[in-house]
Amino acid sequence: YVLRDWDNLIAKITHLIPRKWLAKATDIASEIDQVLAQFLRGQLSVMLCLSLFYSIGLWMADLEMALSIGLLAGLLSFIPYLGFAVGFIMALLLSLLQLNSLVGMIPILLVFGIGQLLESYVLTPYLVGDRIGLHPVIVILALLAGGQLFGFAGVLLALPVTAALAVGLRHTQQNYLESDAYLK
Repeated sequence: YVLRDWDNLIAKITHLIPRKWLAKATDIASEIDQVLAQFLRGQLSVMLCLSLFYSIGLWMADLEMALSIGLLAGLLSFIPYLGFAVGFIMALLLSLLQLNSLVGMIPILLVFGIGQLLESYVLTPYLVGDRIGLHPVIVILALLAGGQLFGFAGVLLALPVTAALAVGLRHTQQNYLESDAYLK
């Protein structure tokens, strides 16, 4: 319903904003919209990279359903830790059934361990953080703070909220630099 009535919703919200603030509010909302679109593109890039990494890694570990599990783990990585957990458990169970030994699980452990490190310290900070204009350290701190303060929902919403706050802070800084208080 939101997509269907988006234009009506925006018109009603626009009608509520005082005319004096309308241009600035529209600029900020437009910039936040662009940042959130970049966030989604970055997250889709992370999902694609993880799908490829897990699929190739599990194929190299000689797992029969490597492509299916790799794609599922990569696509579910949009929800923090869910893609990793589902893919990891499925790969371990399949490895145990296919190879009948615990030694065959070592490559699976390596693939998912490296994949988790790759996602946390390389892909998300650079592919998502760079697109939304946040430094990689800020991305990591935002995810940690969101998780600590609000749990699972905090991790899920940490980057979009931080990106929107960054837009607001940039506009606040710009207003300050143009103000009489700064110029005097």
